[in-house]
Amino acid sequence: MKANSTKQSYFYRNGLTIVFLLLFVITLGAQALTGWKQHNQDLKEVHAQEIGLGAYLQSGHFISATFENFESEFLQMSLYVLLTISLRQIGSAESKKLDEPEEVDRKPQPYSDSPWAVRKGGWILKIYSNSLSICFAILFFTSWALHLYGSWENHNVEQLAKHLPIATVMEYLGEPEFWFETFQNWQSEFLSVASIVFLTIYLRQKGSPESKPVDAPHLETGK
Repeated sequence: MKANSTKQSYFYRNGLTIVFLLLFVITLGAQALTGWKQHNQDLKEVHAQEIGLGAYLQSGHFISATFENFESEFLQMSLYVLLTISLRQIGSAESKKLDEPEEVDRKPQPYSDSPWAVRKGGWILKIYSNSLSICFAILFFTSWALHLYGSWENHNVEQLAKHLPIATVMEYLGEPEFWFETFQNWQSEFLSVASIVFLTIYLRQKGSPESKPVDAPHLETGK
């Protein structure tokens, strides 16, 4: 299998990651440009000085908007990884089978081509066995903290422009603004996961690993 994979082009072997990273860079750049223009319009309305693009990229407005979205995505993925360990959905392509053993549950064996952590064993293997959820959890909490920081900074910029008192981080945490931003993103992520879990029971997409085979029965669980 290794020999065959090297015969394919680099893009063929990594196309899914490359395309999504390119889409990410393009849309992040578009967000930065449009957000900069919108933020300057907001500043102009309150008779505050407009800022350049470089300054905007370091502003609370940009940091908050960016990490607000990152946060909800990483929360979605960390919960999805963890909850699919023990929870099931009959008929869903996104669920483990109801009463059959799964490859992902087997005890790791230290083969010659196994990852280094598997061959090492002990506490290193324990951490590696949960490394995906740990990574997503770290990314989530980091994004949450940066979202809070950016939202707080932007809030105080707006307060100063309106000649109102600024807030400390702890005071801002008691305000509804930050939590409104947070929950409006979280709920959309939970809905999107519930949608793919449920819709893959009855709907198909030929060729996609996220779908069951087109001729699979509705109540067949897993791929």
